[in-house]
Amino acid sequence: MSATNFKTENNTYRKLIGNGLTYSIPRFQRDYSWTDEEWEDLWSDILGTIQEGGEPAHYMGYLVLQSQDEKSFDVIDGQQRLTTLSLIVLAVLKSLQRLVDDGIDSDRNRQRLEQIRSTYIGYLDPVTLVTRSKITLNRNNDAYYQTYLVPLGHLPVRGFRASEHALRKAFDWFDRRIQGYAKKQGGDEGVALASLIETMSDRLFFTVISVTDELNAYKVFETLNARGVRLSSTDFLKNYLFSVLHKQGEHLHEMDTLENRWESMVSRLGAESFPDFLRSHWISRRSFVRQSDLFKTIRARVSDREAVFELLRGMEEDMDTYLALTNPEASHWPAPLKNHAQQLRMFKVRQPFPLVLAAHRALPGDHFAKVLRACVMIALRYNVIGNLPTNEQERVYYAAAQKLTRGEVTSAAALLESLREIYPGDEPFKAAFAEKVIRTTDARNNRVARYILCELERQHGGQEYDFESDTLTVEHVLPQKPQEGWGGPHSLDSLGAKICKRLVAVGGSAVGLMDL
Repeated sequence: MSATNFKTENNTYRKLIGNGLTYSIPRFQRDYSWTDEEWEDLWSDILGTIQEGGEPAHYMGYLVLQSQDEKSFDVIDGQQRLTTLSLIVLAVLKSLQRLVDDGIDSDRNRQRLEQIRSTYIGYLDPVTLVTRSKITLNRNNDAYYQTYLVPLGHLPVRGFRASEHALRKAFDWFDRRIQGYAKKQGGDEGVALASLIETMSDRLFFTVISVTDELNAYKVFETLNARGVRLSSTDFLKNYLFSVLHKQGEHLHEMDTLENRWESMVSRLGAESFPDFLRSHWISRRSFVRQSDLFKTIRARVSDREAVFELLRGMEEDMDTYLALTNPEASHWPAPLKNHAQQLRMFKVRQPFPLVLAAHRALPGDHFAKVLRACVMIALRYNVIGNLPTNEQERVYYAAAQKLTRGEVTSAAALLESLREIYPGDEPFKAAFAEKVIRTTDARNNRVARYILCELERQHGGQEYDFESDTLTVEHVLPQKPQEGWGGPHSLDSLGAKICKRLVAVGGSAVGLMDL
């Protein structure tokens, strides 16, 4: 990313808002959604900075902005925090307005009100009472914000969206806290209110990342997310796709329909899981892409109305299959398929997901079941026991998914043949199994160990056990804390020899063998 396209610096809230810059939340960014839990956290943080002996500064996290002229910025990430801070300022203005209306030091408090408004909210036209705002919210929230909140007037409650009610409730919540705060300070309430804003704006600071285009903004998302800083890349992807429609003059009611469809998918998946689903979906239908290149690829391939609609329809078609893989218990799949999905989840193996999506679309039910079972067997041999590199495995799964999507293979048998190169043979598998160490103090590893032992018992002795049952524990096979006289090291060697002997004895029915 070129330095000319990317800039980062730490800025206080005063420097962000009080220097003539303006900020817009893109039309299709997520609506305001904070609740009293987030309000309480922010208010506590603010009080921690303004009280005597409090913090000299409080870090508000990353703010990702996009701009071409360094005067007007689109808020790519941070809109919830910026919106809430503006509501706090408005609540302070409301308290100052009450003092003016009650004739309490009216001239000074009116001056304070006008100065704070012009610095942090915007210029209010005295004739029209229309504000030239420093911050513009998204298309669902800006009208309520500009029409009712900014003028400090009556706040209607009927006939509005949930997010507009959230704005009103946030304002009311902070209004009550700020009134209480000002009264507790004693003395001149106007001074206390103005000091609150001045101190808050100097002590709250952000790490501001400024970029010049969507691609660089998305790279910022991927970089920060890789470092554990979760940003709303799902919102950013949504904003890009819907901006394509907006540029082509899509009718508003159709835009609303599409937005509802998008939000339905996000609510079912969860925002953090959405990029993973999108990548699996894309690989299953189009081309192999790494997560870091996903947005660049989508931007290159999805650039008009038809492509956006096609992408949305495809995602909706694949959604249930993906959810069945990630949350099998809630799916409508029959028990054998649920079991296979649960095993993949237990193994923490996602590489076959694109292939599974393609197979579910292209193959009859009995063939799909064979493919899903094969993916479990490969996962056990290749990933869990072999611990082999996944890069090449991903590409093999992608190539197989493409064969299905293009109609080049139409049966499970033909498809499984193309997976043979990532299916470790019996001898390498047995060698890896003999050396494998699974530390069962970890809950997931404990389940894997129980699964393997139950499969060995089923194949060797014909006895079915549910490895998920609480009646079975690894402790019964090898105690984590052996009691005195348990048997010593020779017992461990004997147990290992017995298990390996059973593994070899079952031969072609060894656990994990795929029926090719």
